[in-house]
Amino acid sequence: MAEPGEQLPEEVLAVIFSYLSLRDRAAAARVCRAWAATVLCSTVWHHTNISCNSEGESTLPPYLLPGLDHIHHLRLEFEPSREPSRREATGLLIALAGRTWGLQGLHLQCRGEKPLFDAGRDVLDAVHAICRTAHTLRHLNLRRLPFTLDDALVLQVACGCPELRSLFLDNDTLVGSVGPSSVLKLLEACPRLRTLGLHLASLSPTALEALAAPDRAPLERLALRCSCPEDARAPPLPDATWGVLRRRHPGLAVELELEPALSGESVARVLQPAVPVAELRLCLSGDTVGPLCFAALHYATTLRVLEVRAAASTHLDAALEELAARCAGLREVHCFCLVQPSVLQAFRAHCPRLRSYTLKLTPAPHPWRPTFVK
Repeated sequence: MAEPGEQLPEEVLAVIFSYLSLRDRAAAARVCRAWAATVLCSTVWHHTNISCNSEGESTLPPYLLPGLDHIHHLRLEFEPSREPSRREATGLLIALAGRTWGLQGLHLQCRGEKPLFDAGRDVLDAVHAICRTAHTLRHLNLRRLPFTLDDALVLQVACGCPELRSLFLDNDTLVGSVGPSSVLKLLEACPRLRTLGLHLASLSPTALEALAAPDRAPLERLALRCSCPEDARAPPLPDATWGVLRRRHPGLAVELELEPALSGESVARVLQPAVPVAELRLCLSGDTVGPLCFAALHYATTLRVLEVRAAASTHLDAALEELAARCAGLREVHCFCLVQPSVLQAFRAHCPRLRSYTLKLTPAPHPWRPTFVK
């Protein structure tokens, strides 16, 4: 009688096994010799998603450790407020740090409750260890880490990851601890960087000038988050410097996320006419109508995604209708307050490329789900 592994070609089994969790891969490896060999082939591990659920499902058995050698892209999800989940995630990262010669992408995703303010040092130390040896790393996404990122981490990335193409540091933190000088060193060390996510306070006019240098790779995406006190106090980035950057990289798309920490004066410093804003997310404690009117006037040709969290008002409805009339290229609009029917009609009439929207006319239970345009 044939073993289970002999009933399907190895390449088919490998594709199937690539969708399995670590626990299920371990179970498959115990079925027969053929399956055990297939579980450890490179196809299974090339793109790996691991969820540390603090119940032992993500524990890596010793006989699966060779699989780490084949990981090129890892997405690791864990709950930082739960010790077992964080411990498993840290252990996997440390194990990976000694086997990172082929690692090209690392995406860390936190879920659940936020941890204590000073938590996360163990996870960040493991990221440091990976960046010391992952010289082929091209994509590093830390925007879903609720820990305070610092200059030491950025300098380690600059030193150890010269092939970097994308880096996201625009995370949810109460303190902005990445200084502009560290970002400048990062840009000097990583000339192929095409996508960058930062807190506003980490960016400087000098960094914008460096990004506009003629010998750099084309900058495709710049995500700026303005959410902590350091962002609110950040000096303005001159409109003229943005103009130079835009001419150097005509395909550049900028994401702006403005949160309650910003005063009206700070918002006015951030919203410069020359910024090619493609995605704008407004969650302000003060005036939202003014920024919407500014966006309608200056970002009409570039704006593709709009998200608004504000109190409902007739002035807000009027600003949204004006923006809809001017920004024909919008693909998504999400407003998390009730709007008048005229607002929905305006976006549907003037935005032919609209793919999804959240525009509620009557009260509905949360969370609100978007409507997808067919």
